[in-house]
Amino acid sequence: MRFLLDAEQRAFAASLDALLTAADTPAVIRDWSRGDHASGRALWSRVADAGVFALAVPEGYEGLGPRPVELAAAFVELGRHAVPGPVVETVVAAVLLEGAAPGTAKRLLPALASGQTMATVAPEGAYALDGDAAALRISWEPGRIRLSPGHGPVRPSLDPARRLTPLLPGGELLAPPADDALTWARLATAAQALGVGLALLDRTVGYVGQRTQFGVPVGSFQAVKHRLADARIALEFARPLVFGAALTMEPADAAAAKAAACEAAYATARTALQLHGAIGYTAEYGLSLWLSKARALRAAWGAPEECRALVLSAGDRRR
Repeated sequence: MRFLLDAEQRAFAASLDALLTAADTPAVIRDWSRGDHASGRALWSRVADAGVFALAVPEGYEGLGPRPVELAAAFVELGRHAVPGPVVETVVAAVLLEGAAPGTAKRLLPALASGQTMATVAPEGAYALDGDAAALRISWEPGRIRLSPGHGPVRPSLDPARRLTPLLPGGELLAPPADDALTWARLATAAQALGVGLALLDRTVGYVGQRTQFGVPVGSFQAVKHRLADARIALEFARPLVFGAALTMEPADAAAAKAAACEAAYATARTALQLHGAIGYTAEYGLSLWLSKARALRAAWGAPEECRALVLSAGDRRR
């Protein structure tokens, strides 16, 4: 099935793309990876002003949502530009807090929608993304969530721009978590990974069109064309799964989208690195910012085998 965004959704994605193109996100990413959050917070405010985080917050709490299709379209652009920060986790926090007491939700959700507050979420036993930058830290325990009082030291990550921190125990106990929070997490991660893969493919196509060997562009070689075609097909097969999951918001559909998009982005990253050669992974070259993110997103919010197992079990139940 072919899913097409309507004119308003396409205009929203295009405006976000223009905003991020003008923002010099590679410089922002490098600042963020060093722990300098000033430029990242400024970019975060502009993304929030565009309405991205409000898409996960109900209108009753000064949001625009829930609007998962528009959110998926936005996260494709966030991934295309490798925007740093706990973007998925802020969406997850918004969904989790919908189930909190009305007073708590009223206190916390408007600030998430407006971008005034950056949030992170850590399932039990896992590290939180950017706990040093987030003002709202949620510890997600079985059957309950807590507002963590702080975080531990920053840990290294596959992606230098994904700064991992343990959350401190204790804190205010909130209501049981919403059942669909993991579905939102996987949908947003899948859309982000799709955008990362598309950016890697675009950059690689441009590079092989300029790099020459034997007096001709290497992009004219049949073997190179085959690798790029395989990457394009994988990404285009993942796209309808992402937007199909946004329409149904079924856990198995989100898991399928997450597995397909993250695997496609990871395969595209491997192709991009092979076709760029050694320059591709040097820290000074911008491609490395997308390469590391593709690898990190593959395991975020459910490894491929975990997502596939959910899809298979859902299929068994339907039979």
